[in-house]
Amino acid sequence: MMPMFDPAQYASRRARLIGQMRRGIAVIPTAPEIARNGGTHYPYRFDSHFFYLTGFEEPEAVLVLVAGDAPQAILFCREKNPEREVWDGFRFGPEAAREIFGFDAAYPIAQLDEKLVELMGDQPALFHPVGRDASWDTRLLGLRGRVQEKIRSGIAAPDEIRDVRVALDEMRLIKDDGELATMRRAAATSANAHARAMRATRPGRMEYEIEAELLHEFCTSGARSPAYPSIVAGGSNGCVLHYVGNSAPLKDGDLLLVDAGCEVEGYAADITRTFPVSGKFGAAQREVYEMVLAAQAAAISVARPGARWNDPHDAALRVIAQGLLDLKLCDGSVDGVLESESYKRYYMHRTGHWLGLDVHDVGAYKTGSAWRALQPGMTFTVEPGCYIRAADDVPQALWNIGVRIEDDVAITPGGCEVLTGGAPKTVAAIEELMKPALTT
Repeated sequence: MMPMFDPAQYASRRARLIGQMRRGIAVIPTAPEIARNGGTHYPYRFDSHFFYLTGFEEPEAVLVLVAGDAPQAILFCREKNPEREVWDGFRFGPEAAREIFGFDAAYPIAQLDEKLVELMGDQPALFHPVGRDASWDTRLLGLRGRVQEKIRSGIAAPDEIRDVRVALDEMRLIKDDGELATMRRAAATSANAHARAMRATRPGRMEYEIEAELLHEFCTSGARSPAYPSIVAGGSNGCVLHYVGNSAPLKDGDLLLVDAGCEVEGYAADITRTFPVSGKFGAAQREVYEMVLAAQAAAISVARPGARWNDPHDAALRVIAQGLLDLKLCDGSVDGVLESESYKRYYMHRTGHWLGLDVHDVGAYKTGSAWRALQPGMTFTVEPGCYIRAADDVPQALWNIGVRIEDDVAITPGGCEVLTGGAPKTVAAIEELMKPALTT
C-alpha cells in the first residue's frame, strides 16, 4: 500500500526527530510477524512508531536515523524476490522503497547488522525503544560490543543508550491535519457500524451476530480491521469492562453495550454505545443511561485548549456521584462520595485516554506532577460509565445495568470537535433508529 500522506510528511517527522536527537543513531524496527499456528500467521500489523516515521507497511523492516553533521534516514527492508512474491505478494525492495518513500538510502534487511556496526562508530548515543523487545535489546548491545572492539582503530562505540520513545511519544500526541482527516474517516465508518448494530439488534439474536454486523460495515467501507477486539455485551456481560466472549443470546429487557471501532490506515476509532435489546429503555435503564449521558456532556463541555487533562474526568465524576446519590446507591453528599471514592463500586475506570495510531495512544498525561494542559491536535476518548451488578443492597430494578457512552474528541483552537457524533446516543434517537427493525 502506498503512504497515506505525501512522503514529505514522513520525511518531515524524521527530520524533526533527528533534530531532537542532535547527535547519535536511532534504530527503530517495525513489528515482527507472529505465528498463529502451523503454517499461518496473525494478520500483520506494523509497529506504530515505525509507521509514523516511514509510512512503510511491510514486515522485516528497520528504520535507522543518523543525527549530526551529516543526517541520514536509512531503511532496511526485504529484497525483491519474484518467487516469494508469487506466494506472499508484492514487495517494494530497497531501491523502490528509497525512491518512493523518500529515504536517503535503503539496503536489504540481511545487511542490517553489518551496516549498523559501521554506522554506530563514533556516535555518542544509541536511541531505540529500550525494553520493548528483549531480543532487540540484546542484539543492539551485541552490535555495540562489536563496535567497542574497534577501539584500537580509534573508533568509539555509543556510550549512552536512550529510549527513542521519549521524543516520539510527544510528537505523536499532537495530530496534524492529515492525521485528523484519517481519524475522521475511521470515526465516520465506526459510527455507521454502531447505527447498523442498533438496527440489527433484537431479542433472540446472538452477541456474535451483532459483532458480524460491525465487521461487515467496517469492511464494506474499506476498513479491513477493527482497531481492537469488539465488545458486544448483553445484560450482565455489560458490567464486565473487557468482555470479549460475544457468545451469549440477547434477551428481551436487557441492555446491549457495544464498544467497537475500526482502524483506517493505521488510525483507530473507539466508540461505545449502550442501547436496549427490545428497542425501548425501561424506566430504571433510562435513569442510569441519562445520568451517564449527562456525565459525558459535562466532560465534553470542558474539553478545550488550556484545560487540564483531568478536567473532563472531574466534571463527569461529579455528575456520576450525584446520580448515584439519586439512585440510592451511595450515601451522603457529592463531595463525600468523591472523597470516599464510594463511586468506584459502580464507576471504576477513568473517563478517557489518548487516541491515534494506538487505541490507547502514547503521550504523558502529566508534565511533572501536574495534569498536562490540552492543546489543539490532541485526540482522546470521553467515556464515562456506570456498572451495577446484582447484589442484596442494590434495588432489583437496577440489577445488571451496564452503561458506557464513549466518543472520540479532538481539541481545536476554539474548543473541541466530537469526531464520532454520527453514532446515535440520545434516548430518542436510539429508540427511533431501532423502531423499524423491531417491526419487521
